[in-house]
Order: sequence, then structure tokens, then C-alpha cells
Amino acid sequence: MSARVRTLPLSVAGVLLGSLLAAGEGDFKRGVFAWAVVTTLALQVLANFANEVGDMKKGTDNAQRLGPVRSLQGGALEARDLVRAMAVAGGVAVVAGCLLVCEAFAGWLDVRGAILLLTGGAAIVAAVKYTVGRRAYGYRGLGDLFVMIFFGWVSVLGSYFAMTGTMAARYLLPATAIGAFSVMVLNLNNMRDIQNDAACGKRTLPVMLGARRAKLYHLGLLLAGVGCLLAWSLSRQGGGWRDYLFLLALPLLCYHVREVFRRDGRELDGQLRVLSLTTLLVALLTGAGVLPF
Repeated sequence: MSARVRTLPLSVAGVLLGSLLAAGEGDFKRGVFAWAVVTTLALQVLANFANEVGDMKKGTDNAQRLGPVRSLQGGALEARDLVRAMAVAGGVAVVAGCLLVCEAFAGWLDVRGAILLLTGGAAIVAAVKYTVGRRAYGYRGLGDLFVMIFFGWVSVLGSYFAMTGTMAARYLLPATAIGAFSVMVLNLNNMRDIQNDAACGKRTLPVMLGARRAKLYHLGLLLAGVGCLLAWSLSRQGGGWRDYLFLLALPLLCYHVREVFRRDGRELDGQLRVLSLTTLLVALLTGAGVLPF
């Protein structure tokens, strides 16, 4: 329950897209991809553990919360159990990240490896500080920004960088699209618990905007993500119809937004899995469009 398995497809979406973009240029490395997936999964699990610990200590996980009952809230685990689990998940992320650097750059003496390690260290700090500590950024309306940075830009561009050893500004648009869809997942989660978060002093964007405007913001994120992918596809030359494969996921995204506008509270919870899997599908279709079939 604490690992929140349904969130894990979302964490892999950016890595998958960045790796497929590199594969489209003939630079795919299976070892790098494997360690990147392990690293991002460990980071996501670490974030989920830390989120539960932070919310429980701040009183946000209570009987009024509408999401699934978590391990600490239900008494299945104690805080010290999850703190130990955080240490394990963090250790796995560090080891896998180091092996990723070795696989990507054949050793430790490459400045590009140092850049990746520093980025990974920042990701670990961000994973913990979302709800843990007096200055937890998730309680100050900054969660959306950090999701865009790490689930979008870092995940996609970082994976591409690990594969190729170079940065590519031309992929900022698809990276931003994956970031926007990932922010939608966080926004959906926060819309579900808007009343309890407001009562507990957790100032998420839905709390600041109100329920109606939060749904309009949700729609805006969808339009921004699709718009970024369309702009990127139109800017490419020679790809043809395969550049627009991501549009196959559009009916699922439209269905999701329709359900969000029709539902409130606990009824929104079922859409989290729908949106996470659809984001992974978008990444797969977008990446498949650049492969040299």
C-alpha cells in the first residue's frame, strides 16, 4: 500500500520516452535503460514512503481524507518502519544511479556522469521534501512545479542524455508534454482531497484555486501537453504520419477529462490509474513515432 504501485507507470513514462528518442537516433543502450528504470522506480517509491510519513506527522492523513487508507493511518505500519523503508529505497536509488552512470559513460571520470549524479541527488532531496519537514514544498503550492521539473524535463531529457551523452533542446517540447500529464496526476490527487487539505493547512494549487478552477487548470494542462506534442510533430521533417501516433491516446485523455468534470471527491480516485497508464501510453506512442522501422 505504501509503495502505491499504481503510481509507478507514471514514473517510467519519461524514461521510456527519452530512451526511445535516443533509439530513434541509433543510440539506445539496454543497460542504461534498465538502470534508469530501476533508479526512477526507486525514487518514486521513496517519494511515496516519504509522502506518507510527512502527511501523517502533519495530521493530513486522517479519517476525513478521501484517498485509500494508508499503512500508517490504518495501523499496519509504524513511522519507524517507513523511515527504514525510505532508507532502503534511497539506497537502491543511489546504487542504481551509480551503475547507470558507469554504464552510460564507462566509468566515473566523465563530467557528464557527475552531472547525472548531481541531478539524481537533487531528485532524492525533492522526493523527500515534498511533505517532510517544516518547509515541505508540497504544502506551499510548489508540487506542480517540481513534478514538471523531475517527471518531465529531468526524466525525458536526462534519459536521452544518459543514452547519447548530449543534450537536445529540440526535445524540450515532448518533455514538457510528459511533465504536463504528470502534473495532471498530482492535480487530480489534490482535487480529490481538496477539503481535507484545506482544513489541515496543506496549500495545494486546488486549495488555492478552488474546485472549479482546479478542473479548468486540469483541462489547461491537457491542452498544453497535447499542444506541445503537436508543435513538436509539426516541427519535424520527414516523419510523416508516425509523428502523430500519440493522437491514438487522445480519446482516453478526453474520456478522463470528461469524468473529472463529472465527478468530485472520492469518485475521482479511479481516474488516477487511468491517467497514469494513459501517460505511459502517450510516451510509448510518441517514442515509437521516431523509431526507424
